[in-house]
Amino acid sequence: MKTHKITGIEPNSIAEELGLCPGDLLLSIDGAEVTDVFDYLYLTGEEELLLLVQKADGEEWELEIEKEAGEDLGILFDSGLMDDYKSCSNHCIFCFIDQLPKGMRETLYFKDDDSRLSFLQGNYVTLTNLKEADMNRIIAYQLGPVNISVHTTNPKLREFMLHNRFAGEALKKIEALYRGGVHMNGQIVLCKGVNDKDELERSIKDLNAYLPLMESVSVVPTGLSKYREGLHPLEAFTKEDAIEVIDTIELWQKKCCKTYGTHFIHASDEWYLLAERDLPAEETYDGYLQLENGVGMLRLMWDEFVEALEESAENFMEPAEVSAEFASKSSTSVEDFSHKASKDFSQNSGAKSPKIRISLATGTLAASFIQELLNLFEERYPQYAVTVYPIVNHFFGEQITVSGLLTGADLIEQLKGKDLGERLLLPANLLRSGEEVFLDDVSLSELKETLQVEINMVQSTGQEFLNALINR
Repeated sequence: MKTHKITGIEPNSIAEELGLCPGDLLLSIDGAEVTDVFDYLYLTGEEELLLLVQKADGEEWELEIEKEAGEDLGILFDSGLMDDYKSCSNHCIFCFIDQLPKGMRETLYFKDDDSRLSFLQGNYVTLTNLKEADMNRIIAYQLGPVNISVHTTNPKLREFMLHNRFAGEALKKIEALYRGGVHMNGQIVLCKGVNDKDELERSIKDLNAYLPLMESVSVVPTGLSKYREGLHPLEAFTKEDAIEVIDTIELWQKKCCKTYGTHFIHASDEWYLLAERDLPAEETYDGYLQLENGVGMLRLMWDEFVEALEESAENFMEPAEVSAEFASKSSTSVEDFSHKASKDFSQNSGAKSPKIRISLATGTLAASFIQELLNLFEERYPQYAVTVYPIVNHFFGEQITVSGLLTGADLIEQLKGKDLGERLLLPANLLRSGEEVFLDDVSLSELKETLQVEINMVQSTGQEFLNALINR
């Protein structure tokens, strides 16, 4: 029987109340073996359960638990999957990992294709690794949504794109999940001259058949680094290509809305930036089902930022109002406080006083979008002057234009010696999750020391962007 070592206990959790400790072994739940996180989440979702645990001294405890349905026990394991990660068996013609230069840290070269990461972390999987037993468990446990890298519904073309002779057959698993009542999302990585145009039309039409359980499908352009020697030749999309892709998707959105009441198929933000088209309205995104795929992130950020600006304007008080409120709580006289507040307001209005200068660096693709947000900001806060520095990606190649793939070396090379003002703002997605290190292992502290400027990492929400700008 497979056992699982407990590595941590959440404070104030059920597990802590029961006296469980790191080092204990989970043996079974309700008499059933726990193979991995699939089993664990399903079995612990019940209101009543029986835990069999082996303590460090070898003693076995049977623990009867009553709790709320779905309430977490607060047990941590050394792996989020409670099992080994499944690596990818495909060799996709567009795989970005194959386009990495040599010499980067080892973890960047690991390709996962594990269905368990799909509903735990939102990862997209090709289904080529999904065995029948796993399919049966997903359906039995009603786990979802399962995020699927479809790319094309043409079986032969899919075999070519994934370089896997079983990739076309794996499409049948979408049908099985659909018949099993499992919710799904889809993704199409579009490659110019391969799965676009008529093939894209075919894929959208075929995937329509799985509505409403297939809740959404995103279309994203493939990323092409300069390290493609020996790989399938692919071309970058042009502005005209992006316009054609958007027109195709928006036509299908109208059909889907009319028939199903949902837009279903979505173009990622990159297409709109490349086509120089206005972003769709909020309602087009059906509740932002694919934010992590870059679908609707800019629209959401724009709306949140505008709302935050409006709220900051509503909360702003004229000097007389400020003085009356704060002087009542201070030993300073109303007259003295009012004089100081009037002086501060005059300075902050930007009429004659020096502006507060800050800078922001981002990828070349979104730089114009960020500049539009900053134009709105400077209208509301004229005491600030913000300079945007679009960073060209020399590390991966100039065709990589998104901010998330910028490196510390490129930031240093293109910002050193520039007037960065009092602070430099950088998108938080430049750093490894939970760490202060860029993709090329340059640390945030190294960047600060080299550029000699305070650096603020900014999350992508509109409110946090505004907070970072005004150093709140």
